[in-house]
Amino acid sequence: MLGYQYFQSYGVPVIRTRAFNHTGPRRGDVFVTSNFAKQLAEIKKGKREPVMMVGNLEAKRDFSDVRDVVRAYQLAVSKGTPGEVYNICSGKGRTIQEVLDLLLEISALDVTVKQDPSRMRPSDVMVLEGSHDKITKELGWQPSIPFQQTLKDLYEFWLERV
Repeated sequence: MLGYQYFQSYGVPVIRTRAFNHTGPRRGDVFVTSNFAKQLAEIKKGKREPVMMVGNLEAKRDFSDVRDVVRAYQLAVSKGTPGEVYNICSGKGRTIQEVLDLLLEISALDVTVKQDPSRMRPSDVMVLEGSHDKITKELGWQPSIPFQQTLKDLYEFWLERV
């Protein structure tokens, strides 16, 4: 909003973006997708018992590949209209359970899933989904990396590091 105020008041060519959840290789392990991938990599390498610690698996999030998000930022900066706002998202909500299931399929591991109370948020937005219609229509951007590929790349990233 501060950027928009400077656009309105002083004509500073500010372009606003709303990046929804994004992930991919090199994502820090404090984020759910990366945390799950790291846990599975540690299990695969024998550095952890085959028990996945999880939080709320019912929340739904709109995940994009960080490489697609960076491409969207570049397009917004080079072709976006100052003062406008663009959602950067996949347009598809996935439960955290779906994310876990895909990573389990990618890793081909048999694990026990255990809910850890310390991973539960006192208040959690249950659904965060967006529409990328505007950035697609105006700038030609759309997500191009399939989510399963994103998770595969993320898992392989952690396999190389643990």
